[in-house]
Amino acid sequence: MASAFDYAPAPESRSIVDIAPSYGLFVDGEFTDSADGKVFKTVSPSSEEVLAEVARAGAEDVDRAVKAARKAFEKWSALPGAERAKYLFRIARIIQERSRELAVLETLDNGKPIKETRDADLPLVAAHFFYYAGWADKLDHAGFGANPRPLGVAGQVIPWNFPLLMLAWKIAPALATGNTVVLKPAETTPLSALFFADICRQAGLPNGVVNILPGYGDTGAALVAHPDVDKVAFTGSTAVGKAIARQIAGTKKKVTLELGGKGANIVFDDAPIDQAVEGIVNGIFFNQGQVCCAGSRLLVQESIQDELLDSLKRRLSTLRLGDPLDKNTDIGAINSEEQLARITTLVEAGEAEGAERWSPACELPTSGYWFAPTLFTNVTQAHTIARDEIFGPVLSVLTFRTPDEAVAKANNSQYGLSAGIWTEKGSRILAVANKLRAGVVWANTFNKFDPTSPFGGYKESGFGREGGRHGLEAYLDV
Repeated sequence: MASAFDYAPAPESRSIVDIAPSYGLFVDGEFTDSADGKVFKTVSPSSEEVLAEVARAGAEDVDRAVKAARKAFEKWSALPGAERAKYLFRIARIIQERSRELAVLETLDNGKPIKETRDADLPLVAAHFFYYAGWADKLDHAGFGANPRPLGVAGQVIPWNFPLLMLAWKIAPALATGNTVVLKPAETTPLSALFFADICRQAGLPNGVVNILPGYGDTGAALVAHPDVDKVAFTGSTAVGKAIARQIAGTKKKVTLELGGKGANIVFDDAPIDQAVEGIVNGIFFNQGQVCCAGSRLLVQESIQDELLDSLKRRLSTLRLGDPLDKNTDIGAINSEEQLARITTLVEAGEAEGAERWSPACELPTSGYWFAPTLFTNVTQAHTIARDEIFGPVLSVLTFRTPDEAVAKANNSQYGLSAGIWTEKGSRILAVANKLRAGVVWANTFNKFDPTSPFGGYKESGFGREGGRHGLEAYLDV
């Protein structure tokens, strides 16, 4: 007999979004085929259904797009800031008007739950364009000196975990400061960037100001290496970030790198347990843990370990995994077969090294790429799962006795992107936060973002800041 509290399916309608059979590159205001005619298919991770065929950009296409951006830069950079702001405001409003369509599209192409794309991704996308539209005519007052100048052509490479949001993080400040853009979306999630190209046309953005080049790693490498690109912005893996840093060393290019993370979520013995459990779940299982700043290491004060883990396991048992278009779904699909294989390999390494694995009873769909939410206990700092970024719904639990031990363990990582602190004492929050080597520290919450707040990391998590006033500097000659 079904429980009175069982959820009936509540799927979002696919009919709200019209996906064409094929898409071209967006260069100089027009959709065009790639120079060599190469294409690739983008599939829905939850069903492995082919969504569309997409043109694959090569070096010749990169050159064409950079030339279009360079040509457009002269007029775009000469516009008064208030005029550039009008385009950004228009883009933000169109994103809001088309938010339901874009949310469904993002869920289909990425695999994340519709309630995340609808309630988190799309509102933040619009907010970033609104925020930087407000800065466009105030750059003289941003703290970077009088009359700061744009750099020129920005080559931007974004990841697959937040396709449209990462696009907004990159494009909004670039346009506000007077730069033009050539952007390469991830090969597994090109559709929302191509829909954004249509929004640029709908907003009347001048041709060549924004160019979108879907493709694989060789496309991104050609864009980064192009001699007429003045600024490189990359979000993705640490390995690729290091390769980019080596590639542009000794050139005039300005660069920001936002790379991997292994965030520590620190729970002290005076923390509100139920609130902390919700923060832990949001910290590692939001977007299936495919978040660079995910709280993938849980550091629990020893005296409350049992109580916290019991509560956490009860909460994980209530999470709903399945169709990401269902509004009741908490855990969607892993983005690709390749990423699923990486998660599986690292989890198996955790078991082989002696950590204790636990997952709630969870029936996985028969098609698509799925991984059950997973918890590891008896983890030490030497374990692979405590050191390497898994980028999946996998949480490693470690314990500590004193605040100093918590800080030492949190900082014992090659990464330094994010951290969380759970305690009722404001003085402890400030004392611990000041010692953590992390770009973002949340207190009694996790994974909260705002366009006014800068984001970035230390160590192998990259350098430079995106978001807020700080995000302007990366696109200005100061």
